[in-house]
Amino acid sequence: MKRDAIVIRVEDNVATAIRNLEAGHEAAVGIGEEVTRLKLRQSIDYGHKMALNDIARGEKILKYAAVIGQATQAIKAGEHVHVHNVESLRGRGDLD
Repeated sequence: MKRDAIVIRVEDNVATAIRNLEAGHEAAVGIGEEVTRLKLRQSIDYGHKMALNDIARGEKILKYAAVIGQATQAIKAGEHVHVHNVESLRGRGDLD
């Protein structure tokens, strides 16, 4: 089956688009050998992330089974996950 996005690790709560995807598209998301479907609420550009499930404000964003940031607002499944709704937690002196 042709895939539109991939999940690196089963623990991840985001997938990465492997082609440009339009809002409303039902994306085929590969998680290992399994493929699941996810209806996109927003367009997702190649290489960008989408939420696999609803993510609450303050919840950690996981990619490669590692925390890559924190949601600055609630993010619905199928929405774009990027700098407009995620803040980095790395290398910040204000979080010490």
